[in-house]
Amino acid sequence: MIKTIHIIGSGFSALSASCYLAKAGYNVTVLEKNDTVGGRARQYKKDGFTFDIGPSWYWMPDVFERFFADFDKKPSDYYILDKLNPGYEVYFGENSSLKISSELSKIYNLFEDEEKGSAKHLKSFLDSAKSNYDTTIKDLVYQPGVSPLELVNTTTIARVSQFFSTIRKQVRKNIKSNKLIKILEFPVLFLGAKPNNTPAFYNFMNYADFGLGTWHPRGGMYTVIEGMISLAESLGVNFQVNANVEKIITDKSEDIIGLLVNGKVLDADLVLSGADYHHTETLLDGNLKQYSEKYWDKKTFAPSSLLFYVGFDKKIENVSHHTLFFDTDFDVHAKEIYDNPQWPTDPLFYANFTSITDNTSAPEGKEAGFFLIPLAPGIEDTEELREQYFHKIMDRFEKLTNQEVKEHVLFKKSFCVNDFKSEYNSYKGNAYGMANTLLQTAFLRPKIKSSKVDNLYFTGQLTVPGPGVPPALISGKIASELIMKNQN
Repeated sequence: MIKTIHIIGSGFSALSASCYLAKAGYNVTVLEKNDTVGGRARQYKKDGFTFDIGPSWYWMPDVFERFFADFDKKPSDYYILDKLNPGYEVYFGENSSLKISSELSKIYNLFEDEEKGSAKHLKSFLDSAKSNYDTTIKDLVYQPGVSPLELVNTTTIARVSQFFSTIRKQVRKNIKSNKLIKILEFPVLFLGAKPNNTPAFYNFMNYADFGLGTWHPRGGMYTVIEGMISLAESLGVNFQVNANVEKIITDKSEDIIGLLVNGKVLDADLVLSGADYHHTETLLDGNLKQYSEKYWDKKTFAPSSLLFYVGFDKKIENVSHHTLFFDTDFDVHAKEIYDNPQWPTDPLFYANFTSITDNTSAPEGKEAGFFLIPLAPGIEDTEELREQYFHKIMDRFEKLTNQEVKEHVLFKKSFCVNDFKSEYNSYKGNAYGMANTLLQTAFLRPKIKSSKVDNLYFTGQLTVPGPGVPPALISGKIASELIMKNQN
């Protein structure tokens, strides 16, 4: 059995795989092109402020627990979790917002207050969502995407109609309040697709939201990365930063024999790429690519993002740790992402202020603000456009929350399409990978094992199970298990 493996990239999926492979006895080396480990989940620090550069939501805590339990550990061995209450807040207009409680009974009351009779429908909806969550998280998402038969069991057969209906149809069947509809359709944005293109089976995301709640690792999401690094190192994983893989070298038998890293050849027996799937295939000779440019161009990709990391010299009022601004038309914004890619006319946006609940994020009396606008991948990205949209959302933010903030900005840093390309080699600068639409689910996603190069494997958001941090942890596990199965 091959016992040496190199992993390209060091995001959640790569770290997950490194732990499983090291535990199985492999000699594992992780190669990271940037100067810190963590992939898209790195940190930005300035003047006493700390920001998570990428992922900021901690959902599905049971997936993290399951990961660490595989190594006889617990998340609490590495970081402290706080359950947020409210989990998040949604703005619909000036001084008009709803806060989603951490208690399900209070969520039912909120729905009933907003629309009489809606609590009954929500309970029925969440019963279905919980059942789908149990089926999905305990079984389906841990499949390697090799065969369509992975999706077939007594539960999925009984719910086959949910794969051919959509979240939008399911939500709007009984709920009429526009505010409640937006709240129920919001979680599928984590899957990178529109509610009208997302199978109804994915309502399990609503159970992740209302049933399991929203959490915050004290110190930020990067503390999870640090915990995984600590675990990996205890298992013998070796990390190399500033290690840019420039080419995957193969022999006449089309097997990998080496990697070109920073201009030097590194002998390699087995390679797992946690880097962008499309980019990884560009490192191969042309005849060894599984998927053509035409293939990638036809796929539905999750959005890119314009991100701002902002230090404020005062505390921000009338917001929660996670705050969503849904005061504009989601369908119009979605069309400008998926159907007619362009900079959005009037974008929805999201903000988080970790320093509301975590005093490690900002100096006393100040606030760390993270702002995100979903964008179409591959669009033009200039400093002028970034600045224009910063003022666009700040003007709205001030009006919606009834306060002045622009004059209290100490500094801001932006991150957008061009940065996703340069920092992560991301296809078209996407932020979340490939959307989980019906035709891009499970075995219909790019394969974990290369069909052209026998000792090359993939993990991460472009393969199974899909976008998001919990799916990335799972992707690392199933990729490592497939490697171990094939190498025995």
